[in-house]
Amino acid sequence: TVQGILWILLRSLLWPEPGTASLPLSMDSVIQVLMEIEQKAPATEPSHTTSAWMLSVQSSGPHSHFYHFLLGAQSFNAAKLGPYPLSPELQGLAEEVSQHGVWGGQEFGVVLAPDGSTVAVEPLLAGLEAGLQGRRVMNLPLDSTAAPPDAEASFPDVGATAPDVTAISPELRSASPDVTSADVGAYSSPDARTPDVPASLADAKAESPATIDSLLAVTVARNLGLTFLQVPQTQSHPGLGMEGCWDKLSEPRIFTLLDPKASLLTVAFLNGALDGVLLGNYLSQTPEPRPPLSSLLRQYYGAGVSGDPGLRSNFRRQNGAALISATTLVQQVWGALALLQKLEPVHPQIQGMSQEQLAQVATYAAKEFTEAFLGCPAIHPRCRWGAAPYRGSPKPLQLPLGFLYVHHTYVPAPPCTDFAHCVANMRSMQRFHQDTKGWDDIGYSFVVGSDGYVYQGRGWDWVGAHTLSHNHLGFGVAFVGNYTAALPTEAALRTVRDVLPSCAVRAGLLRPDYALLGHRQLVRTDCPGDALFHLLSTWPHFKATVKPRTARRTSQRSRRELPAMILPTTDPQ
Repeated sequence: TVQGILWILLRSLLWPEPGTASLPLSMDSVIQVLMEIEQKAPATEPSHTTSAWMLSVQSSGPHSHFYHFLLGAQSFNAAKLGPYPLSPELQGLAEEVSQHGVWGGQEFGVVLAPDGSTVAVEPLLAGLEAGLQGRRVMNLPLDSTAAPPDAEASFPDVGATAPDVTAISPELRSASPDVTSADVGAYSSPDARTPDVPASLADAKAESPATIDSLLAVTVARNLGLTFLQVPQTQSHPGLGMEGCWDKLSEPRIFTLLDPKASLLTVAFLNGALDGVLLGNYLSQTPEPRPPLSSLLRQYYGAGVSGDPGLRSNFRRQNGAALISATTLVQQVWGALALLQKLEPVHPQIQGMSQEQLAQVATYAAKEFTEAFLGCPAIHPRCRWGAAPYRGSPKPLQLPLGFLYVHHTYVPAPPCTDFAHCVANMRSMQRFHQDTKGWDDIGYSFVVGSDGYVYQGRGWDWVGAHTLSHNHLGFGVAFVGNYTAALPTEAALRTVRDVLPSCAVRAGLLRPDYALLGHRQLVRTDCPGDALFHLLSTWPHFKATVKPRTARRTSQRSRRELPAMILPTTDPQ
């Protein structure tokens, strides 16, 4: 079987010292490993290569009992496949990325994907294996009842079969990156960015989960539950979604986290887990013969699976929000923790906890994941696009702010639709702002590409140079492109209209009553373009009448912040 090949590789792997592989830690290198295994085992269905790779390592690792139960103990022993050795380079890479870990401020077992995102390989492979098995829902050896806090009176019945979601969902299977708000229900409005965890119903009685979705359990639920076991519910999420920087984008080898105290639930881990869920769900719905996994990953991290640009890594959060509801995730995290109580006594903090306590942890974890991760845009940090250092000393913003100023870049005029072009545009704009205009840094707070990503400019904390005399009052967000006659993609528009501001409001960075303005309302400029400004005027939070703080002219004091009309090749001030 396909499954057997993946077992082969993993059974032979031991976790070596990090940094020993000679190949770059990229998704292309991982795909190379899969291709070589697929070529050396022609008689076996190639799809199961990946599951063998992951599970042979896990068979002796810390998750062994959990994976044995959910993915089949027989698989660890039944795969009787010949030893198809990899080349030394690929063997070294396979060993290095086979398990995920965080220590010493660095993250291991992660690779750089073509879209600029960093992906943990372990949860990705676990999801692929769960999907290949097509056995999505399993009975749990549990018999206790509890009163779950903040949960529905009756949970959605997971049942004996998988949820009816046809390979991501019928809408997303045929969607382009311009999926509408209706297609991705969680993004339909600022007030519905993700399915909310239900309000407190502490008096409701419900049985602890009797079944568990193996796909969600081995990708998201287990690690989500274990991480939130450590954190009181009165404090913020435990480093949920921490980003990091690669030592060299062209040949990534070392990934350093921006916060050395980050939990295991980094952006890279959550990216890998979401990719595992989405691709595992796709495989579970795909009839035999399934595509080789190397081909599937190349499509997913490229132009899209089966030519569908909506089903690719750039849009994992949107697709994940459409597939994973908070109420369903509550049950899956709760079930995973209850299963760990039975199977893995190596987690002392979970032993002796009541079902009510497990349900409380699960509710909190699901709420944070759906709101603070799925409900926020994917933002590439400055190091990901190769930002030059800030010149001078940045001035801190006094948060929360009350305004969101919308711009278009004008030049570059064409939208950037992939990571390489967006990165080149960011560097070009920063050079122009620093070297030609003499500013300390790129002017915008954030820049929105048409590739599904937001690019950090000056960010949430520092005063920008985007809206003359108003920089300290609001964030400046620019769409890459000229939108005088055309509009950005629906995905980019949704990011600025709904997702970015709602995330900022939740985090206390933007006031709930914030006003959204076009650049032209405060400065003499055509920015953000006639077509885009007309659309902005229909958005929630748009403020039609506004009084600029200063006269619409450039003073001697602000000469370094020239209006865009003087230099029409760019439009930040």
